Amino acid sequence: MSRICDICGKHKTVGGHITRRGLAKKKGGIGMHVVKNTKRTFSPNLQSVRALVGGGVVRMKVCTACIRSNKVVKA
Repeated sequence: MSRICDICGKHKTVGGHITRRGLAKKKGGIGMHVVKNTKRTFSPNLQSVRALVGGGVVRMKVCTACIRSNKVVKA
């Protein structure tokens, strides 16, 4: 199953999740220290939508940003 928006091409991106330990300075500690930095993926919010394309109805996967900005005409 493809995780790509059919209109804008938005897809999964890779980022990082930083794990920190310690007590924050404003709470009286010596500060937060980075313990671990792991990879993670950010998935687009895709919805399956019935849209009007070329006079016919087609089911396509569209991100919510395209739905909100009216780039899709819903059927």
